[in-house]
Amino acid sequence: MPPTVTIVAKLKVQLKLSIARLRMVQQRDDAMGKTQRRAMAQLLEVGKIDSARIRTENIIRSDINTELHEILELYCELLLARAALLDSPTCDPGLEEAVKSIIYAAPRTEIKELQQVRLLLAERFGKEFVLSAMENSDGGVSEKVVKKLSVTPPKPELVQGYLEEIAKAYGVDWPKGTRELGPPPELVDEEVNNGGDDEGSGGDQAQKITSADLPPDSKAAQEREDLSRATPPRTLGSSNPLHVNPSSPSTENPRPKVTLNSMELKPNRKMVESGIAKPREDRKGDGIPDVNELAARFAALKR
Repeated sequence: MPPTVTIVAKLKVQLKLSIARLRMVQQRDDAMGKTQRRAMAQLLEVGKIDSARIRTENIIRSDINTELHEILELYCELLLARAALLDSPTCDPGLEEAVKSIIYAAPRTEIKELQQVRLLLAERFGKEFVLSAMENSDGGVSEKVVKKLSVTPPKPELVQGYLEEIAKAYGVDWPKGTRELGPPPELVDEEVNNGGDDEGSGGDQAQKITSADLPPDSKAAQEREDLSRATPPRTLGSSNPLHVNPSSPSTENPRPKVTLNSMELKPNRKMVESGIAKPREDRKGDGIPDVNELAARFAALKR
């Protein structure tokens, strides 16, 4: 007589299949999203703004589904890692959110393997547990999953942000005139560098005095001149091992930024030149700094 297969063993198999299917669907949606974004850039280039706005909602919905699949993939990996806790007839508190979120989202997705996982979980924990998860009566389902599955239309600000990011990614001049103005001048970095030069002026004068005492044809003077012309490598000197990068763009935050006390942190020119940070490309639509940015620059100059 062959050994009986337990529900936990079946769950492990279906969870592995669900993870593989979710990853494959995410890759497919990413490829389709690139094609759709290229089409949106072409519509913006020819001036069909209304058509681009309507079609951008499909891109936003596809991105929301991709984010939902990522969350469900993490829940499946969690259940797979803690499969031993599924032997109990009652759901473990540490798995309740993952189990209820999968039961709630499985019928609303195209992943058939997730529906099989849902049936096995229903067989494990009972009908009342499934009804509670489907109705979300106790709020056990993840708020992110409920929000991703809602059918509310995207906000106009989100659509506008998507269009601006698509135009910038494909080099389209939209809104008109954003590429002609160009980025604002780097006043803060230049003044800081000038201030640093002023502070070190005493040392420069001392070097000039000592170099003036040397004969111009001497070997020491020639070596000093060669050293003054040489440019040190950018990797020379102390570098900060801690780097804070903004999070990846999402439908809730298409243009993420790193902030400290409600102020945006931006790399200066020295960090960009040394390779620690990338050049700043996220300018406002008209390329002109706002009042808060100018006030921050003047405050930095007064220091």
